[in-house]
Amino acid sequence: MSYVDGFLLSVPEARLPEYIKIAKTAAKIWMKHGALHYAECVGDDLDCEFGVSFKKVAKPKEGEVVVFSFITYKSRKHRDQVNKKVMADPELTASCDPKNMPFDCKRMAYGGFKAIVEALAK
Repeated sequence: MSYVDGFLLSVPEARLPEYIKIAKTAAKIWMKHGALHYAECVGDDLDCEFGVSFKKVAKPKEGEVVVFSFITYKSRKHRDQVNKKVMADPELTASCDPKNMPFDCKRMAYGGFKAIVEALAK
């Protein structure tokens, strides 16, 4: 079974193009170092009739959009190997200024998940 890193964050709509630019670079870097899949998704249908909506969890402020992203790996061991290479890649540090991110990093939710059921299209 695969392993997935998941992220939930709120991005000011005015800074979304900047976020997308950073995300495209990050996708290239993660894939270069062995990630199986990289996705960045902006909220589109978040007013759910049951459960807890992503908006309630992400708590976007006025003018912010909710972003859900994930990276897929072969296993946790593979994730750790890939992320070690990614964090050492100078292209990553050159692609963004940690002191001027297009979102509030302190409000980002993150976690690693072991897949327990998987189905892929053929």
